[in-house]
Amino acid sequence: MSVAARILAVGCVLCALLPTSLLHAAAFRVLDQSASAIAQGNAFVAQADDPSAVFYNPAGMTQLPGVQLSTGGLLVGGRTTFTNPAGATTSGNFGGAVALPPPVNFYLTTNLKDLGVRGLGNLPLGLAVLSPFGIKYKYPDEAPFATAVTRTSLELTDIKPTVAYKMSDQLSIGIGVDIYTFLPFWGESQAEVQFTSSGGPGLPPAGTRMEISGKDTAAGFNASLLYTPLRNVDGKPVAAVGLVYRSQATLHLQGSLLGNGAVLQSTSITVVLPQVLTGGIALWPVRNRTHEWKLELDVDYTGWQSFRNLDVQRSDGTTVLFPQNWRDTFMVMIGTEYKWLRPAMLPDWETSLRAGYVFQQTPVPDRSFNPSFPADADSHGLSIGAGFLCMGGGRFLGAVPCDDSAERSFFPKAIGLDVAYQAILYEPRTVSGAVSPFATPGVMDGLYRTLFHIGAINFRLNF
Repeated sequence: MSVAARILAVGCVLCALLPTSLLHAAAFRVLDQSASAIAQGNAFVAQADDPSAVFYNPAGMTQLPGVQLSTGGLLVGGRTTFTNPAGATTSGNFGGAVALPPPVNFYLTTNLKDLGVRGLGNLPLGLAVLSPFGIKYKYPDEAPFATAVTRTSLELTDIKPTVAYKMSDQLSIGIGVDIYTFLPFWGESQAEVQFTSSGGPGLPPAGTRMEISGKDTAAGFNASLLYTPLRNVDGKPVAAVGLVYRSQATLHLQGSLLGNGAVLQSTSITVVLPQVLTGGIALWPVRNRTHEWKLELDVDYTGWQSFRNLDVQRSDGTTVLFPQNWRDTFMVMIGTEYKWLRPAMLPDWETSLRAGYVFQQTPVPDRSFNPSFPADADSHGLSIGAGFLCMGGGRFLGAVPCDDSAERSFFPKAIGLDVAYQAILYEPRTVSGAVSPFATPGVMDGLYRTLFHIGAINFRLNF
């Protein structure tokens, strides 16, 4: 078996073993999927020049030679503080100071031409395991809105096999499948919402600990392009346009309604994951053999109108109506990266500094607001980060050789590390008229304040 084939086999095993989790986003969409992109406010669709292109823009995989692997994790912390009109307060978080186990991502790309496969042109393959939709949040059992929610878990994993094709020097396209599922060895392995019974119609006596759960597997697809109309003398883009479409997918969550741990009813809840369209333009005012400076603007549209209800179909033939009627939203992302290529002080390294800003709209109207989704307010994200790529005669962490010589074929051609920090400031939101079929009327109304912190790290190997 060749070295490249061994790397691919190891990568596939890692994909099967690595868990995914969640952090935050508008509603329950998760944006932060790699340190290099997070540091730039996730404005990465027109750059897409590392293995996280499998998520951000699969067409960008045509820029990645050989076999490349990236895996990383995030430390996610923060809290939501709630104050109701009577002055009662409570707070929620990820179950502690940070979410544990930490959310992770995994990417593997390979260019068949560089593996010796002839006649197919520039045809890269990619595989990713991550969580673009999810939430996990917890409130005290005595929270004022405990009859609506005390704990929420949606640890949904997306397995993404992808392929790209370079149609010309200017245009590349990509297409992939999104397989959304719950991993049996990770987290709760199902969607769960816990609350305390209000004792209302169709519910057990007040104070009963309730839980609704369910799981399913669904599939969607994604299509993308990367257009690079301008390049420098070395053939690198100085202007690029990226476009990515992600389709809807429908989960039919089959599960149970429990009271104090006993099954009361079998249930079915339909969750429609929205379609997403993201476009971006990147410009490099400076791109030569010693320095690169990129500026990027991305705009993202999420079709949340498809998320119309969370009606609970019960095995006794009744339906608990739970309308949502969310709104479509837009997001604006701005990012920049400045890179030093083999500077005199570090001739075997590339180093990068990054920064970004993102503005997100909330899709959730007051009437269907629920503390299950703590980030349901317009938000502003500020991020910074850095990247380090060791090559040639360098040594990663002063010990591991970054050897790209042919004599050491089992060693990577480059070893990289990306780090990022992001602060998400949610605008204070005063909710009025929120309704839940299970909750005591009015208990969710009040003022919500949320602040999240995200630290990200990704480790990269190029073969």
